Amino acid sequence: MRKERRQENDTGFDKKIISIRRVTRVYSGGKRMRMSVVVAAGDKNGKVGIGLGKGTDVRAAEEKAFRQAISRMQDIPRKGNTIPHTIVYKKGAAKIILLPAAPGTGIIAGGPIRSIMELAGIKDVLSKMLGANNSVTNAYATIEALTKMISK
Repeated sequence: MRKERRQENDTGFDKKIISIRRVTRVYSGGKRMRMSVVVAAGDKNGKVGIGLGKGTDVRAAEEKAFRQAISRMQDIPRKGNTIPHTIVYKKGAAKIILLPAAPGTGIIAGGPIRSIMELAGIKDVLSKMLGANNSVTNAYATIEALTKMISK
């Protein structure tokens, strides 16, 4: 279950919802349902972060995730409107391949990679996700791949 919503807040950062999940915990009195939301936030100028929030409803969980994403902002190296060089990064089962692209190519990416690239302000990039189908794992792997990149 994946939704993407984009909003601008008074903080000046855009946000996109990467994942909304309903999680259940079993107690002696029965089951307790809560919501888990993963949000990516960025300023479209080289800063992007990701956060996970849990709460009784989607709105509360989303606000917690957004606050966490802002506090975990990372600087992303860029070369014009693309990334400085090719990177292959593996985190857990997720393998992310990011390649620089010529101007005008656009963001050739799926799911969470597209959201993170848009929020970071990268306009031209080629990518491939291998291994994990989990959007949360792929989002974390993408952020780590971008922060490990060295600007040339």
